[in-house]
Amino acid sequence: MGIAGDIVIVVIAALLGGLIAQILRQPLIIGYIFAGVVVGPYTGGVTVSDVYNIEKMAEIGVALLLFALGLEFSLRDLKPVRNIAIIGTPIQIALTTAFGYGVGRWMGWEWVPSVWFGALISLSSTMVILKTLENLGMLGTLSSRVMIGMLIIQDLAVVPMLIILPQLSEPGAGLQVLAVSALKAAVFLALVIVVGTRIMPRVMKTIADWNSRELFLVATTAIGLGIGYGTYLFGLSFAFGAFVAGMLLSESDYGYQALSDIIPLRDVFSLLFFTSIGMLLDPQVLLDHPGMVLSLVFIVMAGKGLIFAFLSRAFRYRNIIPLAMGLGLSQVGEFSFVLGRVGVATQSISPEFYSLVLTMTVVTMVLTPLLSGLTAPIYGLCGRWLQSVCTEPVHFPKRDLKDHLVIAGGGRVGRYVAGILKRMDTPFIIVEWNSRRVDELKALGFPVLFGDAEKEIILEAAELGKAKLLLITTPVALIAQVIVTHAKKLNPAIQIIARAEGIEEMRGLHSQGVSLVVQPEFEASLEVARQALLHLDVPMDVIQQYTDEVREELYRPLYKDWQKEKTDG
Repeated sequence: MGIAGDIVIVVIAALLGGLIAQILRQPLIIGYIFAGVVVGPYTGGVTVSDVYNIEKMAEIGVALLLFALGLEFSLRDLKPVRNIAIIGTPIQIALTTAFGYGVGRWMGWEWVPSVWFGALISLSSTMVILKTLENLGMLGTLSSRVMIGMLIIQDLAVVPMLIILPQLSEPGAGLQVLAVSALKAAVFLALVIVVGTRIMPRVMKTIADWNSRELFLVATTAIGLGIGYGTYLFGLSFAFGAFVAGMLLSESDYGYQALSDIIPLRDVFSLLFFTSIGMLLDPQVLLDHPGMVLSLVFIVMAGKGLIFAFLSRAFRYRNIIPLAMGLGLSQVGEFSFVLGRVGVATQSISPEFYSLVLTMTVVTMVLTPLLSGLTAPIYGLCGRWLQSVCTEPVHFPKRDLKDHLVIAGGGRVGRYVAGILKRMDTPFIIVEWNSRRVDELKALGFPVLFGDAEKEIILEAAELGKAKLLLITTPVALIAQVIVTHAKKLNPAIQIIARAEGIEEMRGLHSQGVSLVVQPEFEASLEVARQALLHLDVPMDVIQQYTDEVREELYRPLYKDWQKEKTDG
């Protein structure tokens, strides 16, 4: 069956790998990668006939992932991280390349392969990071925006690398080609922006007016992949062009619908990407050189992690961000495969050297979800061991607090709750780190403490040990887990109410001892249903009984699990 048969084998293998990963409570991408190893050309048994074609199809997965990311982002989202992205990323690439060069020379390699090694490890994996952030519930956080901003610039940096590295012996020729490529890229991007802001919205409006979901999906896919292919023809990254297309489309009225339509297609092609990564791994290389591969993995991930953490601190990012970046961006990325192939084709590096780096790269990708999952626990230890370093200034109302409520987060939810508590004359204190919000809360007459609720010393200042209840208003599960860890340490008997975006996040918070987890979208849907039934003249007692039953259906299994764990413990 050729390519069709290969796709069937890959999808079935990925399904089995994903099921095993789910049973073992591991990220699905790990299951996909190991499935690729099993059906790859190096392990025997059921094997795909043409790995190269699968790799090419997997590039569509990368493009669709970046296209979807662009649909979720806007230029406004990137403004807070533009300095570290535009200035910090070139610094990071230079530092990592120098670090890799030093490692190569220490390993006894010649200077040219050492430079190539440094360049190869300087890139991180956009695909792995985005999937990992999504699984951890971190998309939308400041740390995720910093990482994504730097990854975008890294993807752009691949273009000059592809030109300069093969020309190490002739730097003048390389710079001339680079200048021509930069000019072509600038012209094309200007054209894309004009088309995206002037023509694309009109085309999408016309298609949307026809009320054809199928045609709308085809148009969305064509825009993302078409602009991506155009950037490829002009010498830029295919994936970067798709990202630009997504950002332009996100500014229109059709961005949300385009995102909802593209997600299933993106996930299927993403599966092909991660499985193709596994196919590239030759287990024999790992078996023949286990010490060298694992040593390189440790050295590279530790070195890159420290570089990213240092840069984030240098650009004045604090709290959990340096740790999240150090653990999240320490792997080697998929564009290193493309760069490495060019090195082999130009005989700059040997096939054996490429296989070694390739094996190391896949291992770092596999480790990334596991390391990123350690961000919250390690940050919790930081709060305990480095309180003197992690403290923030506190502006605390001069009053004795006892049997009060602590509200972690002074955003919209925290503000609404505070307004109700103030009317009820119930003692409370809001913990908020955003200075603008602190000023707004003070203007409303709310007692507020300026500080990060993720820090144990800040919760101590809020007199959490004497509090009756802690309300966590952030929707980010990772941050909520850190706050819960510190809160339970300061006051094991404290009752905690938190919010979560999904069932898995609810289960995770319950397992930590959270008394009640609220799912805002679910509660909003109940209120919409209640109002609709009132307008239909349904008796109030019937509506109340209905909403109670629906709410119990969602929350009762979770509370049963929590009570069982509490009893067993």
